[in-house]
Amino acid sequence: MVRTVRFHELGGPGVLRLEEAGIGVPGPGELLIRVDAIGLNRAEVLFRSGRYIEPVREFPARLGSEAAGVVEALGEGVEGFAVGDAVSVVPAFSMNDYAVYAERAIVPARAVLHRPEGLDAVGGAAVWMPYVTAYGALVDAGRLRAGDTVVVTAASSSVGLAAIRIANRVGAVPIATTRTAAKRDALLKAGAAEVVVTAEEDVAERVAALTGGRGADFVFDAVSGPGVSELLGALAPGGTLFVYGELSGREGLLPPLALLAGRSIRGYTLHEVTRDRGSLARAEAFVASGLRSGAFAPVVDRVFGLAEIADAHRYMEAGEQVGKIVVTVDH
Repeated sequence: MVRTVRFHELGGPGVLRLEEAGIGVPGPGELLIRVDAIGLNRAEVLFRSGRYIEPVREFPARLGSEAAGVVEALGEGVEGFAVGDAVSVVPAFSMNDYAVYAERAIVPARAVLHRPEGLDAVGGAAVWMPYVTAYGALVDAGRLRAGDTVVVTAASSSVGLAAIRIANRVGAVPIATTRTAAKRDALLKAGAAEVVVTAEEDVAERVAALTGGRGADFVFDAVSGPGVSELLGALAPGGTLFVYGELSGREGLLPPLALLAGRSIRGYTLHEVTRDRGSLARAEAFVASGLRSGAFAPVVDRVFGLAEIADAHRYMEAGEQVGKIVVTVDH
């Protein structure tokens, strides 16, 4: 039996319970991981509240798809890992099938990466999802190049901060957006070339001014909803708007044809990369290279204990963090 976070009904953070549950043994293609740290993601908030792209299949339900820890047992047919290996789990599975909000977790080996030397458990739980998400859209799919301009919305999120660093890594120009001026300095310090405060400025007009009237080559958007039309207006002809989240919680209308002309909107999810072996291997190599060079680093806003999981979810829902929220597990 291990301490495991479960919920017996949909709802707010208060539905989360830390309970004793059985763990079993890893089956073919699976690993048993001692979980030392858990990276929180918006998907878990949506899953817990019944607003995720995939509904909860049965109760009690479990949560979590990103963690760091140590391999304790291998299932049949697993190669490339050994007991005692320091590893990270990346989101590459349904939370109806596997979950990592627990002292120990069984996970598919295809969702596990070796943790680079020098990266502790907190960093190992905070680095992969943000960088792989941004890499998959901007570099793998978008072919972001030196000299390109990319507008990053929700830029103080862990994915937004990773996108800024990735843009700088390839020689592109990252323009960050944020609702208020409170996070402007933090975003500039994180590497944003410019910051647009959406409560005070028109995004399309500001981006046009910053790019000599041309517009951005890419927009990397976590917000969606009615603001998509304004973001399309910030794109240069031939530019692409990647939509990877729905933080607005509102539906958007089809943008006017005049804005769509010569521009593309593309939906994107992390699983496009993590569920494809070749794509994940390329992403791992790219991110590991950035970690070794010092161009990339995990950005952790706050750390909670496993018993504080409901408070950690409340903090995430407040939306005030800059970077990743991590939960540690004491053994």
